[in-house]
Amino acid sequence: MKLRKIVLALGLAVIGCATAGCGESDDSEIVLRVANCEEYIDEGDWEDDELIELADGTGIIGENPLIEDFEDWYLETYGKKVRVEYSTYGTNEDLYNQLTLGSVFDLVCPSEYMILKMMDEDMLCEYSSGFYDEADENNYYVRGLSPYIRDVLENLTNDGESIYNYGAGYMWGTMGIVYNPGEIEADDLRHWSLLLDGDYRKRITMKDGVRDSYIVGLCILNEELLMSDEFTSSASYRDDITALLNDTGEETVAAVEEILTAMKENAYALETDSGKADMVSGKVVANMQWSGDAVYSMDQAEEDDCLLEFLVPEEGSNLWFDGWAMLKAGVGDNAEKRQAAEAFVNFISRPDNVIRNMYYIGYTSVISGGDDDSILQYLDYTYGEEDGVRYDVSYFFGDDTFVTASEDQLKRQLYAAYPSEDVLRRCVVMDYFDAEENERISEMWTNIRCFSFGL
Repeated sequence: MKLRKIVLALGLAVIGCATAGCGESDDSEIVLRVANCEEYIDEGDWEDDELIELADGTGIIGENPLIEDFEDWYLETYGKKVRVEYSTYGTNEDLYNQLTLGSVFDLVCPSEYMILKMMDEDMLCEYSSGFYDEADENNYYVRGLSPYIRDVLENLTNDGESIYNYGAGYMWGTMGIVYNPGEIEADDLRHWSLLLDGDYRKRITMKDGVRDSYIVGLCILNEELLMSDEFTSSASYRDDITALLNDTGEETVAAVEEILTAMKENAYALETDSGKADMVSGKVVANMQWSGDAVYSMDQAEEDDCLLEFLVPEEGSNLWFDGWAMLKAGVGDNAEKRQAAEAFVNFISRPDNVIRNMYYIGYTSVISGGDDDSILQYLDYTYGEEDGVRYDVSYFFGDDTFVTASEDQLKRQLYAAYPSEDVLRRCVVMDYFDAEENERISEMWTNIRCFSFGL
């Protein structure tokens, strides 16, 4: 298996140019201010042996940062010079706080709930009708968007407005558990309540993020109902599980607080990024983890001949995605900035650039490639085995598409990167919290994080 390149983000962040008026330019140059999560785009400088050679003979390698390649492509394609001022932030909340304090960006890449919040607060521009014109050969996004992801986005709404019109998908995945199969009993692995199990006290970690941990608490609270045949076989199952795992009522929040308090007591740590290293080093045997970071953990552990696995518990979980959104405070009515912002999304949605990003950062793109099968070839390049088992990915790529992979991949990187339809059926997108809900949830999380309960 080819291991993706992991490097620190160096040199690209232009944190100081986040405010209006920063970045002098002449009339012949468009300045596009882009903000993204840290280490979340290909920065180039690959080694020669990292060349990706697809079955059709195409070779893909990141020589330059993807942002520099975009600037060159835009000038060649549209005859206009664009300069990207690229900044990074830690979390969705960090980005939102920067915006409320006066930072100005044109294009940002938050998670789905933050895009919904920004829609609700009238902060975003809609993408133009031309952006969705599939006849335009440069519209790589709409031509290559996975039909599964498109359906999810079109049906995710705020006050009747679809997020599809305001957020162009980037990466997506699920929340699950990375675990050491040699240290955990198989029967313990079915449920999120593993994270409460005293047999693994101080040997598990949980996310230091209220949304991620809250949905896990809801799954544990409602485990019996979520696992019942009557619930799972109901014709309204999808609506019912979505409502249940978005419940923020007072009694529910209080009950979840008790569960998460007990989970914190049982945990080795609350973490946002250290869980990957803790799993690789063996400090912990199970870690609540985003699917992309799960791939990283399994990759790194494999280098030390340690095979970790990943699962999404049977109750359900979070289906998340990050997406590119244009800000009114930045793009506004500026037609040149809008075109540059939409072109940026299209350029990084071009199949070869999608492959570069997935290799470099380890997460799964929302792009399947449409008529271009390069991404499916890359999937086979990464996981394909001649004498393996068939893993169906038709829901994502369309038609009768599959990868022949080793059987262990049904519990490892392939399963994490492209979860089965059975897993996706029980995963839901969490809505954003309104002001009242946010106050209630925040108070709960403060109680959990800031007070000791018998530790």
